[in-house]
Amino acid sequence: MIRTVATTPFTDQKPGTSGLRKKVPVFQQPHYVENFIQSIFDVLPAFKGRTLILGGDGRYYNREVIGKVIAMAAANGVGKVMVGKGGILSTPAASHLIRKYKAFGGIILSASHNPGGPKGDFGIKYNAENGGPAPEKITDAIYARSRKIGEYKIAEIAPVDLDRTGTVEVGAMVVEVVDPVCDYADLMESLFDFTALRRLFEKGFRMRFDAMHAVTGPYAKEIFENRLGAAEGSCRNFHPLPDFGGHHPDPNLVHAKHLYDEMMGPDAPDFGAASDGDGDRNLIIGKGIFVTPSDSLALLAANARVAPAYMTGLAGIARSMPTSAAADRVAHKLGVGLYETPTGWKFFGNLLDAGLVTICGEESAGAGSSHVREKDGLWAVLLWLSILAARGESVKDIVEKHWAEFGRNYYSRHDYEEIKTEQATRLMEGLRARLPSLAGTQVRGLIIQSADDFTYHDPVDGSLSEQQGLRILFQDGSRLVLRLSGTGTSGATLRIYIERYEPDPARHGLETQDALAELIAAADDLAGIARHTGRNQPSVIT
Repeated sequence: MIRTVATTPFTDQKPGTSGLRKKVPVFQQPHYVENFIQSIFDVLPAFKGRTLILGGDGRYYNREVIGKVIAMAAANGVGKVMVGKGGILSTPAASHLIRKYKAFGGIILSASHNPGGPKGDFGIKYNAENGGPAPEKITDAIYARSRKIGEYKIAEIAPVDLDRTGTVEVGAMVVEVVDPVCDYADLMESLFDFTALRRLFEKGFRMRFDAMHAVTGPYAKEIFENRLGAAEGSCRNFHPLPDFGGHHPDPNLVHAKHLYDEMMGPDAPDFGAASDGDGDRNLIIGKGIFVTPSDSLALLAANARVAPAYMTGLAGIARSMPTSAAADRVAHKLGVGLYETPTGWKFFGNLLDAGLVTICGEESAGAGSSHVREKDGLWAVLLWLSILAARGESVKDIVEKHWAEFGRNYYSRHDYEEIKTEQATRLMEGLRARLPSLAGTQVRGLIIQSADDFTYHDPVDGSLSEQQGLRILFQDGSRLVLRLSGTGTSGATLRIYIERYEPDPARHGLETQDALAELIAAADDLAGIARHTGRNQPSVIT
């Protein structure tokens, strides 16, 4: 039986760069989930009788929301729901299933790298028919609908057993519980030379992968240990837990410090990596060296031909605007286009669909290619392993040779988390007002060449995205970028991106924060960070 339930709108259901993210208790409010899901169905055209992909990262409240989505899909005329066993489905795996099975889209339940648990974060994201995050025209329509919604439809159904693969009928709709790993692992095997990677491990190559008790655990176990023959125990924390073991599933040097310490130790493995809550981010650490996400993107692009899927070359490279310009130099040498987009993977979708780019990445530990329409943590790890197998060199040697050829982009991101929204707004508005007058002035002995508020003109559909980050460019090629993040759930997160280009190999061995010290001080002088926020240091430095 289908019920139509009267409801009233919530005013806070505006999706951010990666869907709607709030604290779990917010989603647990009566009608909150249902309102948002109904708003999605209400604005999507022509999905009746078609397939919906559904899954999440296993965080707290995942199973309950999956039950609600299945019941509402049945009531709204969806033909089939494909859901990952146990409610598990990584974000890149969901993107692949949407594309492989020609679904009208997918609903992914995740707050990515944010912490989980009863008081932690939760998220709902709609991915479109191309497998990528819904474009702004859809998310704006969902938000507009959520502000007017007066009722939702839900079917009264028996609970679907998510722990058994197979097909069941739910009224006129079919629910198929699928192995969440198999299709994705097969895709990876089609992209990379698994025979060559098996030989790498047969020679005694050692790796450590930390799944952070998040979604990639089962995927990593199957791919690295079962299919490639990495030693048992190479994958750690591979059981997804609703609270991620009480840890923050963000693969950076703060939340994965134990991995960093191991890789810097005397008996370090040859290669270390980690992924985040929903499997779309990556952390790469070699023996004795951390590889920044910006450098990793450049290195992946420069060496991609070692993998069968990319042997014919790249169509182009795309990076988010705050990401360092290291990839730009690779694109120039390869003679391919370089596209600079706003933060948010959805902006890469048009470029990928149009065949303009093959590899994309962003400084927040995301990298991916045209195989799906999401960033993909395990894909990045596999491409790194392919490079190591082909070149027969250490991560450290490969990185240092890259710097010697292209120059080094010293780069860091300083995050000021959970500051008061009004403080962050005053800071940004104050600096934005000063931008037109900054060109030609000096700060800390650095001459400002230009300053602007980044506007993106999409070369495919002509759309315009304004106020995507404040940029201050210096005459020596250094750069500061300031923006407010859309991935948090409380207060505001101010991100400061600091970049300095150093072409001289003799100066490539500096400690990053030392190399950037003048620029870090300049950022505070220009924006008044301490004055506006009361913070004398960032919450996280990556």
